[in-house]
Amino acid sequence: MTAPDYSHHTPMMQQYLRIKSEHPDMLLFYRMGDFYELFFEDAERASRLLDITLTTRGATAGQPIKMAGVPYHAAEQYLARLAKLGESVAICEQLSDPKAGKGPVERGVVRIVTPGTVTDDALLDARQDAVMLALLPQGGSLALAWMTLSSGRFLAKLARRDQLASELARLGPSEILFPDDFSDPALASIQAALTRRPAWQFDAERGKRLLCEHFGLADLAAFGLEEEPPLQAVAGLLLDYARHTQRTALPHVAGLTLERDSEYVLMDAAARRTLEITETLRGEAAPTLASELDACRTALGSRLLRRWLHHPLRDRAVLRARQATLAALMETPEAGRAARDVLRGMADLERIAARVALRSARPRDLAGLRDSLQRLPALAAALTLAGATAVALTARLAFPEAPLAQLAAALKPEPGAVLREGGVIADGYDAELDALRQLQSGCGDFLMAMEARERERTGIANLRVEYNKVSGFYIEVTRAQAEKVPADYHRRQTLKNVERYLTPELKEFENKYLSAAERSLAREKLLYDALLERLAAHIPPLQTVAAAVGEADVLAGQAALALERRYVLPEFSDEWGLSIEAGRHPVVEARVDAFIPNDLALDRTRRMLLITGPNMGGKSTYMRQAAHIALMACCGLAVPARRAVIGPVDQIYTRVGSSDDLAGGRSTFMVEMTETAGILHGATEHSLILMDEIGRGTSTFDGISIAWAVARHMAEKTRAYTLFATHYFELTQLNQEFRTLANVHLDAVETPSGLTFLHAVEDGPASQSYGLQVAKLAGVPAPVIAAARRKLALLETLQVSQSGQGDLFAPVFTPPPEPAPSPALDRLAAVDPDSLTPRQALEALYELKKLM
Repeated sequence: MTAPDYSHHTPMMQQYLRIKSEHPDMLLFYRMGDFYELFFEDAERASRLLDITLTTRGATAGQPIKMAGVPYHAAEQYLARLAKLGESVAICEQLSDPKAGKGPVERGVVRIVTPGTVTDDALLDARQDAVMLALLPQGGSLALAWMTLSSGRFLAKLARRDQLASELARLGPSEILFPDDFSDPALASIQAALTRRPAWQFDAERGKRLLCEHFGLADLAAFGLEEEPPLQAVAGLLLDYARHTQRTALPHVAGLTLERDSEYVLMDAAARRTLEITETLRGEAAPTLASELDACRTALGSRLLRRWLHHPLRDRAVLRARQATLAALMETPEAGRAARDVLRGMADLERIAARVALRSARPRDLAGLRDSLQRLPALAAALTLAGATAVALTARLAFPEAPLAQLAAALKPEPGAVLREGGVIADGYDAELDALRQLQSGCGDFLMAMEARERERTGIANLRVEYNKVSGFYIEVTRAQAEKVPADYHRRQTLKNVERYLTPELKEFENKYLSAAERSLAREKLLYDALLERLAAHIPPLQTVAAAVGEADVLAGQAALALERRYVLPEFSDEWGLSIEAGRHPVVEARVDAFIPNDLALDRTRRMLLITGPNMGGKSTYMRQAAHIALMACCGLAVPARRAVIGPVDQIYTRVGSSDDLAGGRSTFMVEMTETAGILHGATEHSLILMDEIGRGTSTFDGISIAWAVARHMAEKTRAYTLFATHYFELTQLNQEFRTLANVHLDAVETPSGLTFLHAVEDGPASQSYGLQVAKLAGVPAPVIAAARRKLALLETLQVSQSGQGDLFAPVFTPPPEPAPSPALDRLAAVDPDSLTPRQALEALYELKKLM
């Protein structure tokens, strides 16, 4: 393949086009002085995405050059917007001094920003991980590898092909890499940047070589990948892609963890959506389970809490260890308060460690690191107040003294925001830097002394000696006094009312000053880079400390929340069962004045609850709170109940609500049936299943039949922890056949002022439905409600012939005689008071009076 011919372009444009040809699928930020410029199609695209001005300037090869640009000092905010839009950007910097020679400045791409590889705080959501995922289909299975570059976590697993949607919901990736010949509807349903890679790059041999080189190993047996070629291929590709974007090694990616489904309580995409763990059904960040439970003082603690909630555990030993520390903090509130006071001012150690490893940490990152590491003894002392159970946690808070001492000595108390402007390295740290700064700091004294001498020498009383960044050093006199200047004054600049001059003495000082400033900045950069190098050698203990700080933050926050909201630590049992006394919904309870708690008892004699009751009566809330309590328990957290005993749980399933799948071409009923099929095929007796209104997406008799068959299968075959809510009262007869199925209901009462929902769970089926009353509460017009009541009376006496399903809307009998007609009552029933103006209401009143 021949290289493109750029000879008919200008030298600068030739350079741009060569670099752009190496990054055709991304925007190129091309550094020119104080701006990052974009050209041609990139300029048009950036103009649309960022709402920046598109201009045309000059021409190359006879074509006008379209341009758009952003200031380099504000580039991060534009990069953040582009990353959120799923765009990738190559950052091309000037690599040589523009003053050093002729021709175009040497330039090169120094990093690539993609949605999954961002590490800068300005580009990241502080409380959400930016996960990059690579996947490789292999027949009916799927090899997955994912990395959080801003923390160094690197994991892999083998999954079934049909688990892709569940894995995407669990991991929430910002970017997905996959072979260019692969497609799946699940990819269209997630808001992530989709990056296609050539299929040949997913090569097991190449992947193994890359992984072994990175980790310094002869094989991958230590990670459990030696006999897993698909995982070698996908993990190797992901590592190579991350290194390519960062243009450096990834020393903070120090291990690779092989995940197995048996470690976790599994949830599919529907369960995560229904339970609103980190995102509401409307796609918002609050109110969710995570937002209501997040009492963390640090961003890294918030991220850890969200990871726990999306990865509930089956290992009771780990859960009991978390509970032990949580119990100690709840029993000694002063320990938790003291720890939270210390944590409040701590920086994001996890992400700072990653930036140190990547050599992209900024001065204020290091200042935050220094201040946070200096707080560790106070945090350890606070946790020690909780007793011996916190010892293991406090032991992980130790950081070597030598690097911390050097960090404290090297940095100013409040370093400058950016290294290129100086003011970062502390005075007294380096003798050469101190000498250069001394020369600069003496500038003011020199200018004052020279100004006094020159005034006396020239007799010009208003003569001034000054400096600014544009003009440099100068002697300024008014135009009226210009005739008095000595012969050694050389004119530098003429303004409207003043003349500015330079003398040999001032020129010599200027050279020294500017040289000192330039050398000072260069010296600071040298010292700063050396400091980063020394800190990078301590990344492993820094990552250990960051993990311990995050865990301490989560547990201290949960202890405070448990005490405030009267949560309790659940008990774990090896026996089948789920027992909750006075359980509450953690999200709803926090947003209402009074919440009615309810019990839940499932055991081997009572495996399934069939729940009936009115809409808005609390059926869905009751079911979701059971799942939330089980989920929180399997994260090692306290739960909103008076007491809870949790038996073995391996999966949580939900079939709640209605939605279609337009991208996948599936109707609401098809989605409902697909989710139901997944539950029937995948659930075990240790699964927790929530089923709400199954069968309502089709005709009445079809819906009843499907709901009855599904409920029967669950009672007879699945025998899981099952909460089955329905409006089909016919299903309440199933408990006569299956004694492990119990009927419960939530009731409501009608009062003169309207319908009151009791929200209390009682044994037995509901006695009646309150659909019309709920419709009235919702504001359905009165004439519609009246018509519905008449039709309901008709339907309740409808008889279905044995030959098939009757027409619910065709009367097949002679209705009983209606009361004598009353024009006044008919007219009154037709009046909708909410839709009348005062004048119309008065006219209606006179009309009724005439009809009486």
